[in-house]
Amino acid sequence: MRRAVVAGAVAVVVLGAGAAVLLWPPEPAATALTLTGDIRTHDPALVAGDEGEPWYVFSTGDVREGLGAPQIRRSTDAGLTWELVGTVWDAATRPQWAYEAVSGVSNFWAPEVIENDGTFYLYYSVSTFGTNGSAIGLTTNTTLDPDDPDYAWVDQGQVIASVPGETDYNAIDPGVVEDADGTPWMAFGSFWGGIQLVELTWPSGMPVDGATPVTIASRTAPPNAIEAPYLVLRDGWYYLFVSRDTCCRGSDSTYNMAVGRSREVTGPYVDRSGTDMTLDGGEPLLGTVGDMVGPGGQSVSRGHLAFHYYDAAAGGDFRLELRELAWDDEGWPVATAREEQDD
Repeated sequence: MRRAVVAGAVAVVVLGAGAAVLLWPPEPAATALTLTGDIRTHDPALVAGDEGEPWYVFSTGDVREGLGAPQIRRSTDAGLTWELVGTVWDAATRPQWAYEAVSGVSNFWAPEVIENDGTFYLYYSVSTFGTNGSAIGLTTNTTLDPDDPDYAWVDQGQVIASVPGETDYNAIDPGVVEDADGTPWMAFGSFWGGIQLVELTWPSGMPVDGATPVTIASRTAPPNAIEAPYLVLRDGWYYLFVSRDTCCRGSDSTYNMAVGRSREVTGPYVDRSGTDMTLDGGEPLLGTVGDMVGPGGQSVSRGHLAFHYYDAAAGGDFRLELRELAWDDEGWPVATAREEQDD
């Protein structure tokens, strides 16, 4: 069920009868999972379960389902087969404050889920296209299993907001990481002033008193097409994954993913050449390949990269993709599969 890739294996070439055999280690490559079921997701937030436990994907809502609440999909076979199991809220439980905070909001975008001390924190975006009059909200639960009798999402209200003419960032696309000391930090942002970082605190999941967002990545020039930040701590490095260029245009989308890293959660994040991500740096990670157009809107869980793409073979409709990341000898993530490298 997986398109297997053995990173670091030895390749053999025989040049005619009796000729010498050449050996070399191939470049590391990601393992792409073969997905079935309901995979029509956008901006997936992956929660990969322990062995034998369900996997979940939370994604941007559709106004026709649960009043646009973030959607929930579950897999019981380690991320291979997916089913829609509902939305985070319905008409009776929707966050009324969000409709007052952002006029015209109809669906909720780009969720993020992180667990701390037995509580699951689900952050989500409240916005409309083309404006930075936006907010990030928070709801919590003690379980992700909709069949659990204790299952209930509890609205915690607004986390942070952006106001046209007052803030130079856009308060959407949250991505949360705990640093080496257990302190939570939220990256967020889309276009405008680029990617921001703000310190949070447990157990509230809210910004610390007096916290001011700081810029950690920018394209440096309008329209500053960078968004969907996601932070990962691995082997003493903090990795900042971002999506760049234009999404949401079906087969005409130009979305692509890039990554930088830092020894400190606050940055600076740089690419392989040392270029700061606040100065349009970023190591290319994955772009359009064949019918997989505009990959982006990513998250990472237990070494698996989740993202959406637009399927050119399906008229540009969006799809979920999951890949087990590989890592090269210098500690950089690899998201391309072997067949894509061969192309």
